Amino acid sequence: MSFPFKRGLAALALALGAATVHAAWPDDKPIEVVVGFAAGGETDIMARGLGPFIQKHLGGKANVIVVNKVGASGEIANAYLQRAPADGYVLGVVNVPPLVFVPMTKKAQYDPKELSLIARVVSDPTFLVTRKDSPYTTLKQVVDALKDKPKSLSFGYNGIGTNGHLAMLQLQLATGIQLNDIPFNGSSQSKNALLGGHTDFMFTSLTAVPNPDKEAVPLRIVSQFMTSRAPAIKDVPTAKEQGINVVMPSDRGFATARAVPAPIQQRLQQAIAAALKDPEFLKTATSYASVISYMPGADWQRELDANRPVMEALAQKMPKE
Repeated sequence: MSFPFKRGLAALALALGAATVHAAWPDDKPIEVVVGFAAGGETDIMARGLGPFIQKHLGGKANVIVVNKVGASGEIANAYLQRAPADGYVLGVVNVPPLVFVPMTKKAQYDPKELSLIARVVSDPTFLVTRKDSPYTTLKQVVDALKDKPKSLSFGYNGIGTNGHLAMLQLQLATGIQLNDIPFNGSSQSKNALLGGHTDFMFTSLTAVPNPDKEAVPLRIVSQFMTSRAPAIKDVPTAKEQGINVVMPSDRGFATARAVPAPIQQRLQQAIAAALKDPEFLKTATSYASVISYMPGADWQRELDANRPVMEALAQKMPKE
């Protein structure tokens, strides 16, 4: 047998082997679902609740596991996702606004253009929350107190560039107040600080406080930062209703590295869409069922592109690193 012929057979064997590995997805190994925020927060809760149903609707031997890579408002997880092998075995939970906002304020470890959005899962209202025994019951009372004594009240939130942070920035710009802001690595940490009396308020999402009265320490929602009242919280006025134009929803969904093959991205999108309609999933998603808002990845990307000028205007107010 001639050497060129042998070399040709070897190349064919490698090609067939590669095709076999590719064709085996998602059965080869577990699919990591990477979460950039602390365990117990709304992002983590969503990922862990939905993961088994994504696995179910992928079929075969698919095995989905959640991995927390906490820090820098999801930047560490996003960078990990971008650099992962483009084989479909790393799926990231991405959070908006930080996904697009963080790179506007500094040299980030990732580039949003190197990620492909697969599907939006929820669009979550942003709230200002305090303990129920707090003397503050309206947003106006909070603003008036801070105008009288700047930085006299403390506000926890779920990290730089998150919905809580940007709602806080908008509130300061709209009213001229100065508050004592304290960033955390996720809503579970900022919530614990509020429950423990270490902070006065928390900017967070509905998913983090679905039943304020039933928390270990009862909580009160002071305001919601949406264009209209969330259906699940109809008795709490929006900031706009209180004369302060601040709107900041929190979107969460899934993405992969851009180089992941299109057929794999499509199967992931189909599995996520099916999981969100699964009756068994909807029975378990009690803390965030009311904010499920599915959108295919391409449509979600177009929406983010359209909202980019608003984010850029806010980013101009941030100190650059």
